[in-house]
Amino acid sequence: MIETGLLNIEISDAIAHLGHMDELIICDAGFPIPMGIRTIDISLKVNQPTTLEVLTEILQHFSVEKIVLAEETQEHSPTMFTKLTGLIDKSVAVETMPHIDFKQRSRGVKAVVRTGDFTAYSNILLVSGAGPRWFVEKE
Repeated sequence: MIETGLLNIEISDAIAHLGHMDELIICDAGFPIPMGIRTIDISLKVNQPTTLEVLTEILQHFSVEKIVLAEETQEHSPTMFTKLTGLIDKSVAVETMPHIDFKQRSRGVKAVVRTGDFTAYSNILLVSGAGPRWFVEKE
C-alpha cells in the first residue's frame, strides 16, 4: 500500500502512462472536458481541491518541459496566473493562447484532472518532458 507521495491511484497511473511530449491538463470545476478524454475528477466541493494544490503535488512526481495557459487567465485572474507560473521551474517554457484554442487543444491530451477550483480560467496544460535524470553524452 502506498503511504507517501501521490496517493491518488488514477493520477499516478495517468502520469505513469505519459511519455515525452504527452499532455495532461489540470482544470477548474467548469472546464468543458471533451468526450472520450480520460477524466480524473477529484472535485469535492467549491474550491476543494484547488488547481494550485493539485499542481503543487503533481509537479513533485512529473517532469514538465512546457506549460500552456489561456490568455484569459492572465487577463481575468492575474493572481492565479502568477501563482501557477510561480510554481514552475524557470527553465520550463510558458506558452499562452486564447481560451478557445486551449479548449481545442484539450481534445488531444492524454488525461484531464478536474479540481473543485472556482477561480475563472484556472486551467493549466502540462507538456511532459525529460527530467534531470536523463543523461546526454554530447550536446
